[in-house]
Amino acid sequence: MYKKTLLSLCLGALFVLNHSAQFDIPNPPENWFNLDESADGTAGMSTEKAYKELLQGKTSKPVVVAVLDSGVDVEHEDLKANVWVNRDEIPENGVDDDANGYVDDVHGWNFLGSATEDVVYDNLEFTRVYRSLLRRFEGKNSDTISSDEKKDFKRYKLMEKQYAKRVEDAQEEAAEFLMIQQFYEMARSHIADGAGVSVDDLTRDHVIGFTPSDEFGEALKELALAGFDDNLEADLAEGKRHYDSMMEYSYNLDFNSRDIIGDDYENLDERDYGNNRVKGERANHGTHVAGIIGALRDNGVGINGVTQNVEIMVVRVVPDGDEHDKDIANAIFYAVDNGARIINMSFGKSYSPHKSHVDKAVKYAESKGVLLVHAAGNSSRSNDNSPNFPNPRNENGEECSTWIEVGAHGPSVGESFVADFSNFGKKTVDVFAPGVRIDSTTPGDTYQANDGTSMAAPMVSGAAALVLSYYPELTGQQLKTLLIKSGTNRKKLKVNTPGSGKKTKFKKLCSSGVQLNVYNALVEAEKMLGK
Repeated sequence: MYKKTLLSLCLGALFVLNHSAQFDIPNPPENWFNLDESADGTAGMSTEKAYKELLQGKTSKPVVVAVLDSGVDVEHEDLKANVWVNRDEIPENGVDDDANGYVDDVHGWNFLGSATEDVVYDNLEFTRVYRSLLRRFEGKNSDTISSDEKKDFKRYKLMEKQYAKRVEDAQEEAAEFLMIQQFYEMARSHIADGAGVSVDDLTRDHVIGFTPSDEFGEALKELALAGFDDNLEADLAEGKRHYDSMMEYSYNLDFNSRDIIGDDYENLDERDYGNNRVKGERANHGTHVAGIIGALRDNGVGINGVTQNVEIMVVRVVPDGDEHDKDIANAIFYAVDNGARIINMSFGKSYSPHKSHVDKAVKYAESKGVLLVHAAGNSSRSNDNSPNFPNPRNENGEECSTWIEVGAHGPSVGESFVADFSNFGKKTVDVFAPGVRIDSTTPGDTYQANDGTSMAAPMVSGAAALVLSYYPELTGQQLKTLLIKSGTNRKKLKVNTPGSGKKTKFKKLCSSGVQLNVYNALVEAEKMLGK
C-alpha cells in the first residue's frame, strides 16, 4: 500500500512539475514562438518571417517598454545593450539630477526596498486582507458590532474559514512534496547501489542501464532519469523554496514587508520610496520576461527577442508573494512619466483592496496613449467568473481602451493548443500568445525554458514594440486594435478547456478568437496608416 501511494504521488508530481509539457506534441524548436506555422510547422508568431520579408532595409526608432516585474539582470549579455538608460541622470552621484523624484534611477526604479534593504518575500493579498479584518473583529461577535460593520464582519467570518483551509491545504501539499523529494533521493540511492557507485558519482548511463523488476522499479528509474533529462533537481529545489515561502511568508499573519520598505502604506499618494537597485534578489522571472521582449537578435548568443530596437525600463514591484496595489500604481505612473510607450505586467492576484488607486494610474496611462499588456493568469480558470487583478475595468464599469489581456498557447494547432494552465475568458481575455516551453534569458548570463501567461504577455509587448518602432505615429488604441485584428483566426478550432479538459471552440475562451501574429500585425499597420 505504501509503495502504491508513493508511486501515485510520484507520477503525479512528475505531471505537475512538467504541467505545461502538453505531452501529445513533440519537443518544439527552442525559438518556436518566433517561427511560422506554414514554413516551420509550429504555431509561432511569424516573427522571423516578418524580419525577412517585411523589414529588410527599413529604419526604425527605439521604443521604451517598461517591465513591471520581480527585477531584471541589466548586465545580462543578451540584454545589456537593450536596457533603458535615463540619460538625464548621472549614475550613482546621490542626486536626483532630472528632478523626477527618484535618485539615480539610471535603468528604472525598485519600489520594493529601502536605502539599505530589499523585499524578497511577501504575503498573498488574501492574507493581508484577512489580517486587516482580523485586527478589527477578532474576539467580537455579531451582537457586539455596529450595523455599519455587519457586511465586513460577515466577510471576516468567511475569510476566517478560508484562511484555516488554505493553511491546512498548504501544509498537506508541503508534506506530500517532502515525500516526493525523499522518493527521488531513494531512487538515486537505489540505482547507485545497484551500479556499485556513490550517489554523487551516479550518471545518466547508470540510470539507463538499470533494469527494473516491477512497476515500482520503473517509477524509480523514470524519476531518477528526470533528474538528468528534465531539470527535475532544479524543479525540486524551486518547489522546496515555494513551500517554505508559503508557510513562512504567504500565509504568515505576523510578517509585513512594509517594515522593510519604511513607507506609510496608508498614504496611497506617497511615491518617494524605494531605491535604484532594479535587479533585486530574485530576478529570474523579470529577466526571462525582458528577454522575450528584447534579447539581442542575431548576435550569436542566447535567444532572439521579438523586437530589436527597444529599450527595457525596469520597474521592480513583484515580490515572492503578491504585489501591492500602491506599488503597481506608482510603477505605472513612473513608467508613463519617464517615456514608456508600452507597459508589460506579467503578474496578477485575486484581491485588490485599493483597486481604485490602480485604476487611477491605468486611466493616466490610457490618457497618454500607453499600451498596457497584462498576463491573464495561470489558474486554469475563467476570468469572466473569477476576477484577476489588475484589470482594465474600473469600479464604474468603464474599460481602458489601451489594455490587452493575454492568455497562453502552445506550439501545436490542435486540441492541446491552449496551455493547460492558462486562464481564459470570452469577455475578459483579448488574445492568446505563445507561453509554453519558452526559452529566454535568466540572471548571470544564463537561459532556461519557462511556461506561463507571464511569457505570453511579453510576446504581445514585444510585437507591439516592434510595430511601434517602425510606425511610431500609431496611438495606443490603434496599436491594440491592429494587434488583435491581425491575429491568426482560431475561432472554430476545437480545444481542451483548461481546468476541465472539455472540448470547446477557441472563440469561447477568447473575445477575439485569435492568436498573435507579428507578420500580420506589420501588414495591418501599413493598411491602417495608408502607406
